[in-house]
Amino acid sequence: MHTRYLATAGMLALTLLVGFSACINPREGYAPEQPVKFSHHVHVGKNEIQCTYCHVGVTEGPKATIPGADTCMNCHSLIQGNQGPDKLPDQQRALYKNEISKVRQAWKNGEPIKWVKVHDMPDHVQFSHQPHITAGVGCESCHGNIPKSTMKEGPGVVDRVGLEVPFNMGWCVNCHRQPQYNAPVDCATCHY
Repeated sequence: MHTRYLATAGMLALTLLVGFSACINPREGYAPEQPVKFSHHVHVGKNEIQCTYCHVGVTEGPKATIPGADTCMNCHSLIQGNQGPDKLPDQQRALYKNEISKVRQAWKNGEPIKWVKVHDMPDHVQFSHQPHITAGVGCESCHGNIPKSTMKEGPGVVDRVGLEVPFNMGWCVNCHRQPQYNAPVDCATCHY
């Protein structure tokens, strides 16, 4: 009888530990430096480019996809001289030209830009953007206000994308429980 009690208590403790760990975020505040100092503030905020133009997979399936140099060059092959960077202060203009030269070089050499993934689910979670977008959940609901998230004013400063929400099971389930989404909360929704 004593052994069964210990086993039950052990399972209860393990269940509580797993449940608690699913509701914390060890990556809180994570905002890695990227290989190209890309500014969502400029592209999305000022130039009003839709998220789905660069992150094309978001409407089609599980992955949002990170754009390659080809996507960048769709616009940047047309932007020349006085269209943009020359109107900036010297320090910002130098930064812009240096960063866009990295993109042009990657494109010219057929090499990928090695972006560092910021928003990442654990391997035991299956997540798809498509049903969320179809349900009308905006990008900012999970990713925060990316164009303004970490933008600081001043010459040569660019924004840096970081985690703005917990991205843990408790946070996701609380959103699914909102009546306007009428989303399932059973385990098999995300763990299959």
